[in-house]
Amino acid sequence: MASAASVALISYSDCCQGFQQYKGRFPIAYESPGALLFPAPSFLSLHQKNHIGCLRATRRPSVVCAIRPKTGTVTQTSWDNLVTKNESPVLVEFYASWCGPCQMVHRVINEIAVEYKGKLKCFTLNTDNDSAMAEEYDIKAVPVVLLFKNGRKHSSVIGTMPKEFYVAAIEKMLAS
Repeated sequence: MASAASVALISYSDCCQGFQQYKGRFPIAYESPGALLFPAPSFLSLHQKNHIGCLRATRRPSVVCAIRPKTGTVTQTSWDNLVTKNESPVLVEFYASWCGPCQMVHRVINEIAVEYKGKLKCFTLNTDNDSAMAEEYDIKAVPVVLLFKNGRKHSSVIGTMPKEFYVAAIEKMLAS
């Protein structure tokens, strides 16, 4: 399997079953009904390569962007080292691979990770894979962004919000 840093998959609603196996495994950079899947050729089957060729010939593709995640991934196993024992302030985005609004929050958190590099550590946690962590922090729906300072939960942002909302919560935490 290719790493998420090497490619971003773009969902395509009319796509054949062969491509559905990749859905949710990589960050989505751009999504529209006319977008095509462009995974790295190293993990495409012959059928998938032929399918892309057919789609290119019959459809005009939308703009497709590959993104590199700027956040790290945290799991139940790495939680203590990366979050609760971290001396830096930490932001954790709880998301699910099937969640559309989570994809919008991913983009915002990626921007924040770049802007606050050195001041804030940013991580994502997939609640489909680590439901125990979601239960521990009483996460009932996604997306949810939790902010930690000195290993303790400081504040949370529930739902999809404008970037300014996340920045205000971060600035408040950093000032405290």
